[in-house]
Amino acid sequence: MALRIKAGFIEPMLLLKTTALPEDGERWLYQLKVDGYRAIAFRRDGAVQLRSRNDHDFALRYGPVLEGLAGLPKDTVVDGELVAFDAEGRPSFGALQHAPSASTPIVFYVFDVLMLNGRDLRGETLEARRDRLERKVLPTLAEPARYLGNLDASLADLVASVKAHGFEGLVAKRRDSHYESGLRSGAWQKMRVNRGQEFVIGGYTIGGPTFDALVFGYYQDGKLIYAARTRSGFTPVVRAQLMKRFKGLESKTCPFANLPEAKGGRWGTGLTLAKMAGCRWLEPVLVGQFEFLEWTGDNHLRHSTFIGLREDRDAKSVRRE
Repeated sequence: MALRIKAGFIEPMLLLKTTALPEDGERWLYQLKVDGYRAIAFRRDGAVQLRSRNDHDFALRYGPVLEGLAGLPKDTVVDGELVAFDAEGRPSFGALQHAPSASTPIVFYVFDVLMLNGRDLRGETLEARRDRLERKVLPTLAEPARYLGNLDASLADLVASVKAHGFEGLVAKRRDSHYESGLRSGAWQKMRVNRGQEFVIGGYTIGGPTFDALVFGYYQDGKLIYAARTRSGFTPVVRAQLMKRFKGLESKTCPFANLPEAKGGRWGTGLTLAKMAGCRWLEPVLVGQFEFLEWTGDNHLRHSTFIGLREDRDAKSVRRE
């Protein structure tokens, strides 16, 4: 008889970033990349818990989601993503980041079951786990907990559809993969179709009652590399919230290894010694989500926009994608 164990937090399996997903629908299944907060939910001793990927408690922030998960079988653990939507109905990290907690609907998309009725399923294949999820778990869920199903089309058609509808990207998962907690083995992969990624905030420029622009970059060989600065994506409320987060992080030292730059660049994105006089530096611990048009020839971003802070990202892990 299989050993029954108590449910609890399980570190989620991670996705490998790639520029091209495998084109083999028989070995891989595809899903829409819904940009939100990864979360692990479980039922133990009659109570449901909702935890971030870093094992922080999400219960107070997303109480209605717990109500939708109240029917989970005992000692069951599921993996999913907390998602909000923009005005056009697209999953939007910005909407999630800036959502008033009480009034903005949040959906929890469940896509895997790691434990069911005290039985650890991580050693089973993805297809076997999803079969159990569909038969044993989904009937117990209620709004706003939903199922994130597979996309039944060719990869080329899916990429074209994601581009046309302005979604973020796609995910590919190997059908025979086991659940590898905390690992980024490549059995699960993700690809951005529309451009954007996380960057580390290393400072800001002076201007107005709060700040004028954020200065941000990415890590390369252990050094923080300046990528761009942006004035876009901020409301007065967001600016004020960011300034509160900056308190205690002020630094007299520029954290970017490649500054100052010799020239301002064709698009004015370069940061010269003269322009650095208007900057205030921060300890590089805050991670933001940014969208942009393209990378320039001198390794800067054109037309970048701030979307929101990533509470679930470690700054040292941020690389150029």
